[in-house]
Amino acid sequence: MSEVRTATRLEPVPLASFAFARAYATTMRPYLLFVSGITGIVGMALIPGVPALAALGIGLAFFVSYGFGQALTDCFQLDTDSISAPYRPLVRGTVRREHVIAVSIVGLVAVGATLTVAHPWNLPLVVASIVGLATYTWFKRRWWAGPFYNAWIVAVLLLTGVLAGLGVSGWPEWIDGSSRWATVSPLAFAGTVVAVFFGYANFVLAGYFKDISADRLTGYETLPVRAGRFVSCLVSDGFALVAVLGALVAADAAEIAFHPVTGIHTLGLATGVVLSVVLVGAGILVACIAQVRLHAVGRDDEAHHAIVLVVHAYLLLLAGVAMAHRPAWSFVLVAFLAAYFVTMRSRPAREQI
Repeated sequence: MSEVRTATRLEPVPLASFAFARAYATTMRPYLLFVSGITGIVGMALIPGVPALAALGIGLAFFVSYGFGQALTDCFQLDTDSISAPYRPLVRGTVRREHVIAVSIVGLVAVGATLTVAHPWNLPLVVASIVGLATYTWFKRRWWAGPFYNAWIVAVLLLTGVLAGLGVSGWPEWIDGSSRWATVSPLAFAGTVVAVFFGYANFVLAGYFKDISADRLTGYETLPVRAGRFVSCLVSDGFALVAVLGALVAADAAEIAFHPVTGIHTLGLATGVVLSVVLVGAGILVACIAQVRLHAVGRDDEAHHAIVLVVHAYLLLLAGVAMAHRPAWSFVLVAFLAAYFVTMRSRPAREQI
């Protein structure tokens, strides 16, 4: 392990430099920023009356939150990353660990401040999420905890999206919020929470398949290390099934087919209905293919073929749910997905997701 790290070690670049910014961007995993972005967006989509400009601003905060969080957790996983992901700047020594920690915390605080301005109840949730990210590595070493521990942090991100939507959609009521909560469909909220929690847990579990050898060598007893690929695939199948069912419940709870519309709004609603059905349907199909591919994985370097589809399914399902509740956001969401697919293809190492 130490030989791998030494062989790729470089001189660290200064914090205030373009080289650091580029290396930090690589550490953020730009192709996965869309995961946190869609999670926050679907939370806001459950709230009626969210202004478009506010949705874009807060959506940007959600978008970058994954990157800051990922960079922070990477600082505590150099042992296994030095084997499974030697290209990463932290492993190569391109950037100093303390610099990455500092920038990540500053970024997460900035995101938290934005969400807290949108709704003050987001403050304790943001603090809990940052603590969760900083302590994830300990739980990743436990086969029974990793996916669930990571998933609750993302589920909290969803809740901050809901609260942010409540805040910006009705400033006179943001202290109390009770009347705005009444506009949230319980079924839609519950279904979305289930889709996010189990969809992301499945991404985490599937992601472990690419690092089995490195995790075994460095003492990370993930489920694939402890129980093997077959058992882990069965657990993953269950996660995927529950996530799909949650997305179906959440999308159906929108009841967009029954919304009274006239004139110019009819075309937008019809487009939203069709695209929502298409996206949810595509998400289900891709989720099924992902699970089939996961069962076929025999080596760590083959896992990315399944993992990337798990991510695709997560975004498609949640985009479909968001579109079901906010048909007016359809074209923005389509552009969002297009940008995601382009960015995913440009990742620096195809075997790493």
